[in-house]
Amino acid sequence: MKTDKVDVVQRRVNLMEKEGVNFVVYVNVGKDPFYSLDRLRQENDAIVLADLPVPGRELTGVHFDMEFLHANTKSLLDSNHQDGKYISAKGKKVVVIGGGDTGTDCIGTSIRHSCSSIVNLELLPEPPRTRAPGNPWPQWPRIFRIDYGHQEAAAKFGKDPKSYEVLTKRFVGDENGVVKGLEVVHVHWEKDARGKFQFKEVEGSEEMIEADLVLLAMGLFGPESVSILNYYHIMDDISGVNYFETRKATGWLEDLLSNFCTLKY
Repeated sequence: MKTDKVDVVQRRVNLMEKEGVNFVVYVNVGKDPFYSLDRLRQENDAIVLADLPVPGRELTGVHFDMEFLHANTKSLLDSNHQDGKYISAKGKKVVVIGGGDTGTDCIGTSIRHSCSSIVNLELLPEPPRTRAPGNPWPQWPRIFRIDYGHQEAAAKFGKDPKSYEVLTKRFVGDENGVVKGLEVVHVHWEKDARGKFQFKEVEGSEEMIEADLVLLAMGLFGPESVSILNYYHIMDDISGVNYFETRKATGWLEDLLSNFCTLKY
């Protein structure tokens, strides 16, 4: 977004085209008959499925969780943060997307940096206080817990920072390309025709959350239910795509499905 399109981007595109790369745009693979998966398999030796990020992902201040945590730990061990080679959350409005262990570490580290506020967004619904009927012993109890990062946030800011059933639509930046907020929407989970839980956006629930620093700590839920996957019956009953079964069923040992195709970030 911030790179010169003619002198830099187009020059690089031209170089790749001279190397033999053929760029095809405005195509819906699997829906457009001319670009069916069968045809692509016949004409190519390998197929890679890769997704695009949420709009605004390139903004300054949007980082992956491990980028933030690794740099912090290395700088701390190397110089007690004196070298400045880490992403500082000091005085910033921090939003952590993802409610797992890594997200908790991002919350705790941001508090230790003296962030001005912390918000934790979770796509899933709030877990029950006790085991649900479908989660009996000896399965791992999927129940509500308060992790150390959330406890520290509540102690400092007076409330649990986590918001459940929230989906990020786009990151918003200022005129300098620095993130200043997120546009989000609330979702509702319900069972589909197969009896599996899927989420739907709640109409009219859009809102803007201010942020100077956004940390991406999401897990993998599987790709969206798109035609290219449904048509070739490579969707499983749990998370969208069963990678090993897909390879076994199709024989596409040369095909790769990028992990981050399952994310919207």
